[in-house]
Amino acid sequence: MEIGIDSFVSALFDNDSGKPISPAEAMKQILERIELADEVGLDIFGIGEHHRKEFLDSAPTVILAAAAARTKRIRLTSAVTVLSAADPVRVFQNFATLDLVSEGRIEMVVGRGSFIEAFPLFGYNLQDYDDLFAEKLELLLTLREEEFVHWSGKYRPALTGQGVYPRPLQSPLPIWIGVGGTPTSFARAGLLGLPLMVAIIGGETHRFAPLVELYREAGRKAGHPPERLKVGLHSLGYVAETRQQALDGFFLGYAKSFTDIGKERGWSAVTRETFEAQTTPLGAILVGDAEEVAERILRHSKALGGLSRVTFQMDIASLSHAKLMRAIELLGTRVAPLIRANA
Repeated sequence: MEIGIDSFVSALFDNDSGKPISPAEAMKQILERIELADEVGLDIFGIGEHHRKEFLDSAPTVILAAAAARTKRIRLTSAVTVLSAADPVRVFQNFATLDLVSEGRIEMVVGRGSFIEAFPLFGYNLQDYDDLFAEKLELLLTLREEEFVHWSGKYRPALTGQGVYPRPLQSPLPIWIGVGGTPTSFARAGLLGLPLMVAIIGGETHRFAPLVELYREAGRKAGHPPERLKVGLHSLGYVAETRQQALDGFFLGYAKSFTDIGKERGWSAVTRETFEAQTTPLGAILVGDAEEVAERILRHSKALGGLSRVTFQMDIASLSHAKLMRAIELLGTRVAPLIRANA
């Protein structure tokens, strides 16, 4: 099982010091964290894509390019590329170029996005949310397979045999589908035989088991071998020396972030009780000491029929850079070895 980290580059405030972090400093820090993740043996580091003031990841390929130049082994990915609001040709060219820069260490996770700002920003109608994604995914997969592309659709001018360059070093360039809780998204990924990245940011992880089985069953019916139907888990998480330190460190920033988002979406206010309920053995939030977190990942893997990858989203909690660096060190030196020994 691969262990990694996803970041939205959202650590713009330090709860320990009570002071904001400048965008330039935040960029410097995220690159330092990626370098450390590489050094301590983590498998993957992902950068999200958002178009909101509180995140600095609107151009993830630029951040990934800087990371590729500073690292040697770790694989780098998007988390996720908002394909519905992008041109698949440019997406493919950007990631193919990144693959050459990184010497074959690039992947992408594509999805529809959990926020809507990209649609009006780039001139798309939100009512076309799913149709845009389906069409653009079809084109992206065609671009991956064919150098000279003949393709036509509703939302983009046709391609009539043009060559699309550069071609990536990896063949094929790895493309995962990022999903939330929509059954059609799980089934679509299975039908296409693409690896699945499931974002579970709350509740109990085992409740997603029927959706994961829907994905695998769709893949089996479409004739895809089991080894192609990989499942990854993206979860909120944080590791500290003790469970209490982890809970205390993560809660304040987590509560503020989700309370702010909840005001937009009509969610209930976050309380310490509801937070801790999601950090129990069945809960989706992976906060605790190294041994506890490793045990819960193995439990979640069993509940979902086997996981190929788990990624932690930590910086949404406004933890200090020092605490995030220590958490990365613990993930690489204590959590990952426990999982690899028992998976």
